[in-house]
Amino acid sequence: MNNWNKYLAECFGTFCLVFAGTAAIIVNDIHGGTVTHVGIAMTFGLIVLTMIYAVGDISGAHLNPAVTIGFFASGRLERSFVIPYILAQLTGACLASMLLRNLFPFHESLGSTFPSGVPLQSFVLEVVLTMMLMVVVLRVSSGPKERGITAGVAVGSLIGLEALFAGPISGASMNPARSLAPALFSGHMGEVWIYLTAPILGSLLGVLIASGLRESHSS
Repeated sequence: MNNWNKYLAECFGTFCLVFAGTAAIIVNDIHGGTVTHVGIAMTFGLIVLTMIYAVGDISGAHLNPAVTIGFFASGRLERSFVIPYILAQLTGACLASMLLRNLFPFHESLGSTFPSGVPLQSFVLEVVLTMMLMVVVLRVSSGPKERGITAGVAVGSLIGLEALFAGPISGASMNPARSLAPALFSGHMGEVWIYLTAPILGSLLGVLIASGLRESHSS
C-alpha cells in the first residue's frame, strides 16, 4: 500500500502532460494558430520539466509507458512496478482526454498524433526520437528516479526540441499513453499502432545504447 503515492504521482504527472500538451494543440486549432507550433513544442517540454521537479523524487516522473519499460529493461526498475506504473499513466492520460472532450466537445482530434506522410516514415521517426529520449533519461537519472536540475532541463529540453522538428511529421509522441488517450476519446484509432509500438522499440534501443555508453565510460 505504501507504493500508492508512486502510482498517484505517475497518474497525476501523465494527466498534466496530456492535458497541457494536447490542450495547446486544441486551443491552437480553435483560435487560428495563436499558440503556434513553437508554442506547442514548448508546452510539451515545459510540462515534462515541471513534472520531473514536482514528482520525480516520488515515482521518477516516467509519465510514459515506453520510459517505464526502458527502466525495467535497464535493470533500474523492479518488475512489480511496471504494470502499476503503466496503468497509472494510462489512467492519467485518459482522464485528461476525457476532460478535454467535455471542455471542447466539437474538436475533432483532441490533439491526437497522426503521420503526415507514409506510416513507415513516422514509425521510424518515432523509434529514433524515443531512442534519443531514453538515452538522455538514463544518462541523467539515478536509479529509477530522475532528480535535480540536470534531469529536468535535459529531458524537458529534448522533448521540446524533438517536438519542434518532428512534430509536423509524426506528432513527436514518443509516448504510447499520450497518443492512445486522445485517439480513444476522439475515435481516431486507425494509425495509433504506430505510437504504441514504435516508442517501445525506440526505448529498448535506447537502453542498449545507454548501456554501451556506460561501459565505455567506465573502461
